[in-house]
Amino acid sequence: MSNQMTSLSDLRITALDLAVRFGPRLLAALVILTVGVLVSRALSRWLGRLLERIELEPPIRALLARVAWSLCFLLFLIMALQNLGVELLPLVAGLGVAGAGIALATQGVLGNMVAGLSIIFAKPFRVGEYIAIVGVEGTVDSITLFSTTLTHVDRSRVVIPNRKIVGEILHNYGRIRQLELTVGVGYEADLATALATIRTVLGANPRVLADPPAVIQPVQLADSAVVIAVRPWVLVGDQGAASGEITAALLPALRERGISIPFPQREVRLIGPPPDQSRPRGSSSPAGV
Repeated sequence: MSNQMTSLSDLRITALDLAVRFGPRLLAALVILTVGVLVSRALSRWLGRLLERIELEPPIRALLARVAWSLCFLLFLIMALQNLGVELLPLVAGLGVAGAGIALATQGVLGNMVAGLSIIFAKPFRVGEYIAIVGVEGTVDSITLFSTTLTHVDRSRVVIPNRKIVGEILHNYGRIRQLELTVGVGYEADLATALATIRTVLGANPRVLADPPAVIQPVQLADSAVVIAVRPWVLVGDQGAASGEITAALLPALRERGISIPFPQREVRLIGPPPDQSRPRGSSSPAGV
């Protein structure tokens, strides 16, 4: 019984000694970390408001704000560890070894992150623009550190890892597209009237942009028609609907002005002596002839 009382007394003395020796340091470290969280949060918000005045993509602003928060909190964390008497050199060495192992295990993730930073800062495309790359195309919906999301014309979503984008040939259409339509009119038609009719149809369509102006010009003298290229500019989201609307409006407009749209046809001529029609059908030649 006396041994147990002695052990409890020694434990109590040790706890009191540790509390006296490390209690103030631990309390000071907690205060430093609390202040660090508050200061880091305030710095991140202030930097976010400051970056809103600069023309930067939203992912860049969020990234810079997070980096500022992390660096500020890391500074207060180092101060708290120093206050506790922790040796930082072995800790830094251990973190370096662990970081090397994590980097080897997550090469693909780190590759996407580095590629994402390259996309964010180089700005080969922006949110809302229509691009074509690595065999897919669509409107850029979001750009993150690890992937880029496109919205396809059929409203499906295409998620591309950023490392697949960097180094590839990129076709950036921007926010508008040029339609490539053609219409054929007969050789006997008044070409000036046909061109004016097409311009009227395009001007009546609200999806067609006035600037840049549409390209309307003859491009080919085909077998049975004069082919006219009709290339108006529309917003990326209107390209499908505008193409159908313009095609549907051209036919009645041209017919109303007496301009024919010929269909392909061929005239076949047989060259050679005509068949002998004096002999009745089914008759045969005399024997021996």
